[in-house]
Amino acid sequence: MVSSLGKGLAAASIGALLESRGLRVALLKFDPYLNVDPGTMSPFQHGEVFVTDDGAETDLDLGHYERFTSMPLSRLNNVTAGRIYETILTKERRGDFLGKTVQVIPHVTNEIKDAIRRLAEEHKPDIVMVEIGGTVGDIESLPFLEAIRQMRQEVGRENAIFIHLTLVPYIAAAGELKTKPTQHSVRELREIGIQADIVLCRVDRELPADMRAKIALFCNVAEEAVIAARDASSVYLVPEMLGEQGLDALALRYLHIAAPPANLAPWRELRQRLEHPEGPLRIAVVGKYVEYEDSYKSLKESLVHAALAHRRQLQVDWVESESLENLPAAAVAQRLAQADGVLVPGGFGARGIPGMLAAIRYARESGTPFFGICLGMQCAVIEFARNVCGMAAANSSEFDPATPQRVIYKLRELLGVEEMGGTMRLGAWPCTLVAGSRAAAAYGSLEISERHRHRYEYNRDYEATLTGAGLAITGSSPDGVYVEVVEIASHPWFLGCQFHPEFKSRSLAPHPLFRAFAGAALEHRRAQREACLSSPARV
Repeated sequence: MVSSLGKGLAAASIGALLESRGLRVALLKFDPYLNVDPGTMSPFQHGEVFVTDDGAETDLDLGHYERFTSMPLSRLNNVTAGRIYETILTKERRGDFLGKTVQVIPHVTNEIKDAIRRLAEEHKPDIVMVEIGGTVGDIESLPFLEAIRQMRQEVGRENAIFIHLTLVPYIAAAGELKTKPTQHSVRELREIGIQADIVLCRVDRELPADMRAKIALFCNVAEEAVIAARDASSVYLVPEMLGEQGLDALALRYLHIAAPPANLAPWRELRQRLEHPEGPLRIAVVGKYVEYEDSYKSLKESLVHAALAHRRQLQVDWVESESLENLPAAAVAQRLAQADGVLVPGGFGARGIPGMLAAIRYARESGTPFFGICLGMQCAVIEFARNVCGMAAANSSEFDPATPQRVIYKLRELLGVEEMGGTMRLGAWPCTLVAGSRAAAAYGSLEISERHRHRYEYNRDYEATLTGAGLAITGSSPDGVYVEVVEIASHPWFLGCQFHPEFKSRSLAPHPLFRAFAGAALEHRRAQREACLSSPARV
């Protein structure tokens, strides 16, 4: 009924519950917007772009799906209205419709249903979960709602259920929860032929029994089918919270599926770590989109996973990189001094780069653990070239096309390509690590595969100069063309990677690099504390 209620988290949590019962689950996100994919959308408006192994640029909700379930995702798991219409118009131009008038019903709705069937045929799951973006009543959502109404008719009413996520707001002036918005949204669904089987109520407090009964009565569902989705201190508490109310058992009963009891032991152990941390872990994230945290959704969650692995509570200091520009080194140091580690994430464009370079220089010179991802690695190379190798003009051709010292330059395959959409090195690519490196120690392997999303790369023409000064290349593509990981061996922990490891971190399986970075940050914290304790008191 309103956006940002947590449909993606709800779907991911239900998927986790069903997986805990031994079922295979496939999740699909329909986005009603007309963009073909979110690859060219602003991070400030849409949040991060989540990349799958096959190179699909998808909605950030797919990140929730992967973090909560074990299912590997692909471009089949995220379909936009733009892609639906693009497919239909391509067929029409090709003559596939044999001169018929192309209409929303049946052509658009059929294409939507075909997307569900393709996913089911590819993964052969026990259950396909479909999340529809937007809100009830949106014009652009109507074809998707009509398609799932038809889908239930086609597969049989006993083989499909509808779960409606709705808001039950608390009106402070009246001092009570209000069910009328929920009643209206459920009624609007009924008007287009969809009767919710389960109503998932987003509330910020306990949902009283009489309120559940009222919602059940007016929404035409069983009282046990009114589930409270309360605000939680962590998203990783949601699967257990929904499981305690029997949501998964109810859904399986409605679908006539027998399954073993849920095994929520891993989630309970995670809750113990969340509720009983041994101390904080402070990480400064110096980025250019920090005003909207969803721009770095997977990044933040990966840091949470790593902190929990060390039984710590994550404290992120979001630092707008532009705020560090034109500051003296002492002021930058003062701004970042409380951080146990500094992380510079990915991004595009020249805005905020001087601030990133200042943060990297502080981390390198102070011995603070540093982790650079994609653009963060590229900036680390530029900073090292300028301030260690004496290459004052070192830069990326992305920021200065005329720079005489292009230590970072455009990917070879994209020279002369100016289109923005779908022109990057995307998806999973193999990488070979150097034995004895920090990266190899973190992974416990010399052969890895990670996901990419970038247009620019390390220029190996400057390799001898940079490595000679101490910036080691510890990860490369198997053919030796692309540089994937750089490290400074003389630094306590300084690592940059061209890929995006945050896309493969899981709630119950933290990514090795994030885990190693968190461990180094905690070691730095201990060393700083010991240094303070051993310093003579000032009189």
